[in-house]
Amino acid sequence: MLHTPRRPAVLGILAAALVLAACARTPGGSVAGSNGVGTSASLEIPDRLSDTTFWRMVTEFSEPGGYFRSDNFVSNETSFQYVIPDLQRTTRPGGVYLGVAPDQNFTYLVALKPRIAFIVDIRRQNMIHHLMYKALIEMSNDRADFMSALFARRRPAGLEPDTKVEALFIAFDAVPADSALSRKTMATMTDWLTKRHGFALSANDLQSLDYVYRAFVTAGPDITYAFPNGGGRGFGRWPSYAQLMLESDGTGLNRSYLASEANFRVLKDLETRNLIVPLVGNFSGDKTLRAVGKYLKDRGATVTAFYTSNVEQYLFQQGDDWNRFYANVGTLPLDSTSTFIRSLSNGNGFRPGSPNSRSVQLISSVNEVLKAVQERRVQTYYDMIQLSK
Repeated sequence: MLHTPRRPAVLGILAAALVLAACARTPGGSVAGSNGVGTSASLEIPDRLSDTTFWRMVTEFSEPGGYFRSDNFVSNETSFQYVIPDLQRTTRPGGVYLGVAPDQNFTYLVALKPRIAFIVDIRRQNMIHHLMYKALIEMSNDRADFMSALFARRRPAGLEPDTKVEALFIAFDAVPADSALSRKTMATMTDWLTKRHGFALSANDLQSLDYVYRAFVTAGPDITYAFPNGGGRGFGRWPSYAQLMLESDGTGLNRSYLASEANFRVLKDLETRNLIVPLVGNFSGDKTLRAVGKYLKDRGATVTAFYTSNVEQYLFQQGDDWNRFYANVGTLPLDSTSTFIRSLSNGNGFRPGSPNSRSVQLISSVNEVLKAVQERRVQTYYDMIQLSK
């Protein structure tokens, strides 16, 4: 979830012109090329971003941070896997993924296998949150190592690569948090980001890193979206991290990034090659989405999927912010398969996904949405939801 501050209205004709630009098909995927952020049309999405390029993108593409009422430590959407089978049928690997919020994006990345991903959130803490995940994932040999580091709990004996994810959580549930391990992991993680990668994190950034990490250590696998409020063990008001990792796609198949070592390796490979880029950005702002769009267009890449959670709901509550958002989306390189993934609270007539869900995931064609906006068939959030399935 994301909150966007009110901004002055822009001319509708400008928004329409930008939306029209989105409806043209642009080439997809690419092969290895330059690591630069330059704008030569001959550049392509690289196989790996250098640390310098990665950090320059984080800093140059980002906007000033904004406010949201929750820390969003984990998702509150238990049905987010339910749209994956449809997404795999209608999109192709090797494109570009855009998303918002914390680690639910990882499960989509594992399933969709994009060339590169950008996570855009108005909260700078979300960017730091993703850097925490980046360091811990890169530092870990396998899922058990990752969980040990994330929750500062000593790795239980007997955990193997083929250990079921349910057994992993049962094993770690029996182990208490270790304060010495927590301090050691925090120090190692800080050095990993600032010395190994050379990312110029400020004192405030490091305080934010410590704040997010301490939440995971304190709550362990029971951490929720709104920790320390509204949580608790099991199926309370908000789902826990453990519950989210044990959900399925509605057919009984768990597709989470911790469901198997193979899934975790896909994620680790993307992180290790600096291809999950967390940005601070306002969906209706003037900079971040447009900067991403220019970078991708210069490299002949196409957006495969854009996970918006329920951000659009907030945009429709903020004057003309929704119009500015779709104008920004219109500057992205799109094709007929580019897909929005959104979350709708309480269903509003749509069948729930997970039986534990307070929301349902919906998908829609990005180009069809932009066309509806341009034709003025969208004026409310409800209009937007009617374009989804």
